[in-house]
Amino acid sequence: SCVGEGTYGKVYKARNNESGKFVALKRIRMEGEKDGFPVTAMREIKLLQGLKHVNVVRLVEMMVSKGSVYMVLEYMQHDLTGLLSLPSLTFSQANIKSLNHQMLSGLAYLHRRGILHRDMKGSNILLNSKGELKLADFGLARVYHKRRKADYTNRVITLWYRSPELLMGETVYGPEVDMWSAGCIMLELFTTKPIFQGNDEIHQLETIYSILGTPRESDWPSLKDLPWYELVKPQEIRSSRFRDSLGRWLSPAALDLAEGLLFYDPVKRLSAQGALGTKYFLEEEP
Repeated sequence: SCVGEGTYGKVYKARNNESGKFVALKRIRMEGEKDGFPVTAMREIKLLQGLKHVNVVRLVEMMVSKGSVYMVLEYMQHDLTGLLSLPSLTFSQANIKSLNHQMLSGLAYLHRRGILHRDMKGSNILLNSKGELKLADFGLARVYHKRRKADYTNRVITLWYRSPELLMGETVYGPEVDMWSAGCIMLELFTTKPIFQGNDEIHQLETIYSILGTPRESDWPSLKDLPWYELVKPQEIRSSRFRDSLGRWLSPAALDLAEGLLFYDPVKRLSAQGALGTKYFLEEEP
């Protein structure tokens, strides 16, 4: 059966006749491809072939059949957005902590391998019925060089999960763009709704300011250098309502962690490895 749409084709649930195991078949559309094999698909396949981690979806094999190419991926029953929209389902504090830990472990692994995901959002975070979380959909992912910052596009990452520096036109970036998205997803796990829901780039920044306050140059020295800063700079100065508005959902250590992931200045933003070492995971119950 068809279970969803990927970046470049439908995704089906299928059963392997020999082993009896379920898999997901991601079909790569080839009709109408004048330029041969789609480069985004190629990129995803190349990346996934080299990845092996419990929190990253596994590419089992490639399959060609009747002119279509399929990625055979391990089958995951759910995605996070779907689960959070179920009124009947509530995650316990322990569930939420486990899911956050798994998400950050997957990201830490990718970043160690020099890979930016660049499309972190609820629908790309898959869960199986054992409660295992895996990062999926590497259609926008890139290899980055830790020493040499490359120039990338800033039109990545679904708007609601896109970091302020990308919204202000930054094209030289690293893993910190994924960390902002992780902070958004962490808050979504607690509140069940995406936290910053903008309609376009300008409104997205406004939405962020309404909760985190407006960024100050003292906190973010390179703010003025961003390409679109003059176009999108805030009209009025606002202070942060972050702790007041989220305190009823998040414990003190969870607030500290979320704040660290949502630092305006990308240089000061927590890394995935750093986030795993915070009090939220190491000291605070559950």
